[in-house]
Amino acid sequence: MKKIALGTVQFGLDYGIANKSGQVSIGEIRNIFEYAKMNSLDTLDTAIGYGDSEERLGTVGVSQWNVVTKLPAIPDSIKDVKTWVREAVEQSMLRLQVDQLNGMLLHRPNDLLNKHGDDLYTALEELKFDGLVKKIGASVYVPEELDALYSRYNLDIIQAPYNIFDRRLKESGWLDRLSNQGTEIHVRSVFLQGLLLMSDKTRPDQFRRWEPLWDRWDNWLSEVKLSPLQACLGYVLSEMQINRVIVGIDSEEHLKEILNATKEISAEIPEHLYCNDLDLINPARWNIQ
Repeated sequence: MKKIALGTVQFGLDYGIANKSGQVSIGEIRNIFEYAKMNSLDTLDTAIGYGDSEERLGTVGVSQWNVVTKLPAIPDSIKDVKTWVREAVEQSMLRLQVDQLNGMLLHRPNDLLNKHGDDLYTALEELKFDGLVKKIGASVYVPEELDALYSRYNLDIIQAPYNIFDRRLKESGWLDRLSNQGTEIHVRSVFLQGLLLMSDKTRPDQFRRWEPLWDRWDNWLSEVKLSPLQACLGYVLSEMQINRVIVGIDSEEHLKEILNATKEISAEIPEHLYCNDLDLINPARWNIQ
């Protein structure tokens, strides 16, 4: 299933509401990569801000992968943005031990909309011209960010959250619009950090306020005879406009489970599972203790 991309935040950080095993070991990363290659996966998603993920990926070896990484926010003290960008990208490539990045995304796309925006975009374009980066883009959090970005700049890749509950990318019209203009679309948070895969017994108490939604979710899964994993993957993989579906992996067994669940689903997703409550669909607002 080539559409699946490996998310590597767990390789560098102890991350995620459903993560019980902590940071992934180097040995397990090797096992994950071997199994992934056997199944024709070719894309890795990482970031400079993911702890020591880039160093550990470089240690394992990623020269045969399409590596997409992300540039952090520009520090307030930076005056020469172009030099800062080039140095950050070159250091990233050294850590990853690669001669070229498939993609460099902005972790904070609003940097393109402030006083440094034009210099930042020029710096990224120069990296493409010099062959260090094949594609440039942004990791966005809400579709409204795209309204402002695309009025000023052309981007090759957009990464955005998308799942059965959170369909803002599609409902806003941006899924079709990006696809029509040839932008590569990568989606993340397809399991809502694992929340959509949890049972009623394991789901944290702070999510009880959405009990009617969870009941509808459980009832629908029962009706269509799908596991939460099959439903979440089937929904995003069925969207033809989506080029890559990023899934965070913490073990070889986890990857096997995911690939075994990647089957087309014919069941129509009911509208009553759509949710626009940011307190639920935006993990940044969860305030997990």
